[in-house]
Amino acid sequence: MTKFAAALLLFAGLAASGAAAADQPATSTKNDYSDSANWLCLPGHDDACGADEDATIVSTGGTLKSAKFRAAKKPRVDCFYVYPTVSRDRGVNSDMLPGIEEMSVVAQQFARFGSVCATYAPLYRQFTLTALFARQTGAPMATPTDPLLAYHDVLDAWNYYLEHFNHGRGVVLIGHSQGSGMLTQLIKNEIDGKPIQKQILVAILGGTRLGVPAGKDVGGDFQSMPLCHSATTPGCVIAFSSFRSTVPPPPNTFFGKVSQAGWEAACVNPAALGGGSGATHSYLSTNWRGLGNSQPTDGTSWVPGKTVWTPYVSVPGLLTAECARNENATYLSITVHGDPKDPRVDDIAGDVLLGGQVQANWGLHLVDMHLFMGDFLDIVKSETRAYLKQKH
Repeated sequence: MTKFAAALLLFAGLAASGAAAADQPATSTKNDYSDSANWLCLPGHDDACGADEDATIVSTGGTLKSAKFRAAKKPRVDCFYVYPTVSRDRGVNSDMLPGIEEMSVVAQQFARFGSVCATYAPLYRQFTLTALFARQTGAPMATPTDPLLAYHDVLDAWNYYLEHFNHGRGVVLIGHSQGSGMLTQLIKNEIDGKPIQKQILVAILGGTRLGVPAGKDVGGDFQSMPLCHSATTPGCVIAFSSFRSTVPPPPNTFFGKVSQAGWEAACVNPAALGGGSGATHSYLSTNWRGLGNSQPTDGTSWVPGKTVWTPYVSVPGLLTAECARNENATYLSITVHGDPKDPRVDDIAGDVLLGGQVQANWGLHLVDMHLFMGDFLDIVKSETRAYLKQKH
């Protein structure tokens, strides 16, 4: 994958959804979600969620400590995930054969949730990176027969999951970028204000532009699902887009702003749901695997003279996050607290680069989910306890 292609991770949540909504969908062949081959993750199957999730804790002072991943043996809630734009298939919509890009993004953004929930991740015929590249270079590909094909697939998978797998269990919804766009529509159409809403523990929508009335928690894109302020109130929403504190959103930012008058883009800080600044519990990648790599090296640069052999690292104390706003956007501001006197790495990768230049309008979109993975897990654990207590 070229740096340019890797950088263009789903803008389709922005580029595709608006164009698709203007057209009437045509009839298309439905996927059979009773076939396990149409799921990237499905309990009881050897799938993408079986990826190696072991990590190394890289502490200040350069100390390395192993952190072995352990999947939950009997999880009491489910997680339903929709992945971002990663497909390099040649058409406007991807096929239903998982490539390394789908497998990789699941490993990086979702498989770790297997420590707190049963994992479900459907394949869907998403708007491809190929089509996005064509659109961005001024030569868009032909309009597909069904402009809403991707959403219809997600809806069909969700309905099949509810009918055959859910059995009344609580559900965590997780998406990033195009995946967040798909889940936003699913929540608006199928969940918000409907009986199934009572089963939603939390919706985690990363790298997106969820709209809320300025200063409000609900009443914009969602009419009854509020933004989260604690991890003990099931049914809330976490939505955000990340930018470096030193590179805030410019006027042409892709994220952090909405077009509706009187609305703003939601910002919920997973590291401090109650507000203010919080230290992030990140799990960053140790090598280049496509989507969202955080350290495209062999791992040795995390601490000079020491090699990290696990696919992920945690760097306690290196990063903090706080919701912020400027004249262009509301966003999650990420501060890196590097110490040149300390042998540990002083910065992370994650910026979109074109020709070696940081593309400020993308922010840290590549690592939105990596930055808060540990926080997400803690939130799901807490919301699970609150949900089960409330239910009984």
